[in-house]
Amino acid sequence: MTEPSDMPIGRLETRAVHAGMEGLAEAGSHVPPIDLSTTNPLPSVEAGGDSYENLATGGTLGPGDSAVYQRLWQPGVARFERALADLEGTEESVAFATGMAALSACLMAAVAAKTPHIVAVRPLYGGTDHVLDTGLLGTSVTWAPADAIGRAIRDDTGLVVLETPANPTLELVDIADAVRQAGSVPVLVDNTFASPVLQRPAEHGARLVLHSATKYLGGHGDVMGGVVATDDEWATRLRSLRALTGGLLHPFAAYLLHRGLRTLPIRVRAQQETAGELARRLQHHPAVQRVMYPGLPGQDPLGLLGRQLEGPGSLISIDLGDYDSAVRFTQGCRLVSHAVSLGGVDSLVQHPASLTHRPVASDAKPHAGVVRLSIGLEHVDDLTADLMAALDAATAGPRPATPEALAR
Repeated sequence: MTEPSDMPIGRLETRAVHAGMEGLAEAGSHVPPIDLSTTNPLPSVEAGGDSYENLATGGTLGPGDSAVYQRLWQPGVARFERALADLEGTEESVAFATGMAALSACLMAAVAAKTPHIVAVRPLYGGTDHVLDTGLLGTSVTWAPADAIGRAIRDDTGLVVLETPANPTLELVDIADAVRQAGSVPVLVDNTFASPVLQRPAEHGARLVLHSATKYLGGHGDVMGGVVATDDEWATRLRSLRALTGGLLHPFAAYLLHRGLRTLPIRVRAQQETAGELARRLQHHPAVQRVMYPGLPGQDPLGLLGRQLEGPGSLISIDLGDYDSAVRFTQGCRLVSHAVSLGGVDSLVQHPASLTHRPVASDAKPHAGVVRLSIGLEHVDDLTADLMAALDAATAGPRPATPEALAR
């Protein structure tokens, strides 16, 4: 954990540039070095054993300790963790190889504490929904509306899991109200869509803040990772699980994610500005039945923009009415790439029901007419031209083949 005297100061933009960079100048470096060592020298048998036990049980590297083995602790990963914790306003963060590895560690921690029951609010990312619905990791789940979290809590409830803005409908959940309902049960908020630039769930009482770091934190579609920002107690539990299960983030991935944080505020705000304008323009096309975007009138019924969420973000979902129109639209895009993921510098379009939410139960699956757009850094007029042409294609042309596997 970074000592208070080493904490970056100033506004978020300044902290994003300088967080996790402490000690570099003294070492004669300007950017973090990439240490690929898989093993490290041990000062003695006794000291090596003590270091191993400390790190394997979730401790952090102390003065004079050996890092022992990359699975237990890695300096570049630790720098990224300190930086992300600073941006989220938490005591610590723990990084993993992917977002799903990060979520899995949280669920396994609940199971290990003999509180395997999870209360979850839909919609969620399809992978999160699937792992909860199947009970693959030993959890059981009660799906509850956001205003009924408290009634779903049991003696063995270990976590409340929610995502806001939600994937893919961009619905908003009042985090402070969820925390109030949960009482002593920790609330985990997937903050991937907002990033710490637009929302910091810990400020509203969430104990665990989850990111698929692959998305906005990395920002360039070239690195995978996951991270949980949290307090000292949960960080110790998660580090121990990471050490035992082997979910550590690779050092080069840590370098890329830490680099991504330095431009995160400017990227997120520029993408958001373009998305807001596009959402307004898309509303007027006759092929569009509904645009889902928190910045549009009537789509923030709880008044969370400005209170919890600093801006509506750069994800847009549109309902084109039916599967065939959605297929024609995605296939009609040229500048916007048809691909999964989000949060990168280039714009993407995908059909959630066919891809990220394919394994979700039929009664919770996104409507087959819905497509999701992740808006990048291209010029708004170029994106408008591409999307409008694709919308024109959605209302004409040959009928696409419908996969039998898709539950409409």
